Amino acid sequence: MRTEHTVYFHVGLGKTGSTFLQKEVFPKLDRIQYVGPQQYKKAKAIIKQYGESKILVSREFDKQLETELRSFCDQVANVRVIVCFRRQDEWMASQYRRRVKNGWLMPFHDFIDVEENTGYWKVEELYYQSKVELIRSITGNEPLILLYNELRDDPKVYLQRITDFIGIELPQNLSFKPRHRSFSDKQLIVLQSFCRKYVKSVPKGRSNKLMHWLLYRPVWAFYHIVLYAANLIPWSLISRKELIASDELEKVRAFFEEDWECLRKM
Repeated sequence: MRTEHTVYFHVGLGKTGSTFLQKEVFPKLDRIQYVGPQQYKKAKAIIKQYGESKILVSREFDKQLETELRSFCDQVANVRVIVCFRRQDEWMASQYRRRVKNGWLMPFHDFIDVEENTGYWKVEELYYQSKVELIRSITGNEPLILLYNELRDDPKVYLQRITDFIGIELPQNLSFKPRHRSFSDKQLIVLQSFCRKYVKSVPKGRSNKLMHWLLYRPVWAFYHIVLYAANLIPWSLISRKELIASDELEKVRAFFEEDWECLRKM
């Protein structure tokens, strides 16, 4: 059975300020029922129980965007998508740093390779205009398109666009402090070098929560010990000076420049 509510679906993307919205903003909104990422697996069932005319669901996606959006809209009607994009070179750099923090061993050109398209991320996955068209075709509605640099430059205006889209007031008691700060390139270089020498494989999370905590979380905790210890190592003792070569990032920026500029005009 399809719901008759108006459902606002914040789909990310990941590494575009989603945690800030989910922790500091969405729970404080009035006149709308919020379903956060921890409740996402039960979101469709929860929506059927609510009497509110407006519901906000948030769960950031990257590679899973099309699959998850189709599955969601198969059972939920009147879906209005909120999506945030980040310039492709910045987005890939942030995604790569997150993967390195979690023990990834590959160099950046194996993560995204715009010349040979043999990386973990494929070129076709980074065209934003096609993502917007996909959202339109699945939902039948125009999405709210946000840009990460807008959040960074003027968060109040950025948030006002979201509340205007939903049709509610922007709360006054919001904190614009960063939710968490990223690790430095030096810390990540040390961790990646350590993992390449001693670990030699990427740890995998588990879908079962208990097994995830027993098998993965201790590894995650140990990696953080290495990351914090890296602050004590002088730069002079570190052979690599760049986690991501600047010329590789420039290739990504130039390759997607036209797509990014077209998105900015939408």
